[in-house]
Amino acid sequence: MPQATLTRTATEAADMVLTLTVAGQLCGVPVLSVRDVLGEQAITRIPLAPPEIAGSLNLRGRIVTALDLRRRLGLPPRDPGRPAMSVVVEVGGELYSLLADQVGEVLALNPAERAPNPPTLQPAWRDLSLGVQRLGGSLLVLLDVGRLLEIEA
Repeated sequence: MPQATLTRTATEAADMVLTLTVAGQLCGVPVLSVRDVLGEQAITRIPLAPPEIAGSLNLRGRIVTALDLRRRLGLPPRDPGRPAMSVVVEVGGELYSLLADQVGEVLALNPAERAPNPPTLQPAWRDLSLGVQRLGGSLLVLLDVGRLLEIEA
């Protein structure tokens, strides 16, 4: 395959996001960091872990730390009985599960249409976002997976 094709394909993949919903807010994570999407999983609580850490789950023999996006983003807890979806991401060779209310589709975004975080965005979100992008009548918040995982004990 010619080098120009490889470069264009890599650039196109870098502009793709997996959409997910957290408390009604449309969010996106870079598709290149996503390794798996799972339905409801058995999560084992980890004693003395920060409140954002929901626990750990077993993914084909690997222990994966589960992060509750609602808690991490300062949102109210999920209604009891509503299962969470797991978006498994890889950062620094480790797997993490981001617990979301719903997982949507993979979208190719135009980077020229991306806007910086608006000043009205809550500080917790602003610190964890790469920017925003309009999708029809909705605002997609692009989450910074690396920053999401920076949790102080």
